[in-house]
Amino acid sequence: MARIIAIDYGKKRTGLAVSDPLKIIATALDTVDSNELIGYLKKYMAREPVEKIIIGYPLNFDNSPTDATPLVEKFIIKFGNVFPNIPVEKTDERMTSKMASQAISGMGLKKKDREKKELIDAVSAVMMLQEYLG
Repeated sequence: MARIIAIDYGKKRTGLAVSDPLKIIATALDTVDSNELIGYLKKYMAREPVEKIIIGYPLNFDNSPTDATPLVEKFIIKFGNVFPNIPVEKTDERMTSKMASQAISGMGLKKKDREKKELIDAVSAVMMLQEYLG
């Protein structure tokens, strides 16, 4: 059974989460350099079947684009050129980083570990995917 990948795309880093084959549980997959994301996904998809990508779509509270919106749109186009048979679904990512930071602070980690941006990116992707999975 194919999985779903969630992408929390950023200018420098991208957080990734993946569903289990039954599409019940979302788990953190990795945080990768955004410039290396397509190569990472090629390797992952060669090992695991993926049926869909969920990508966080950045919007302001008034639904206007943020400065990150064009970066995400550019990535979606690039992804579609490389993986034309895998659908990409945009999902609202407002507040996911803040919610991820709050969730991480409740984990009892040391302050140094809680402040790692890579962890926040991966947890944000997990939260987006888990919400999508219901």
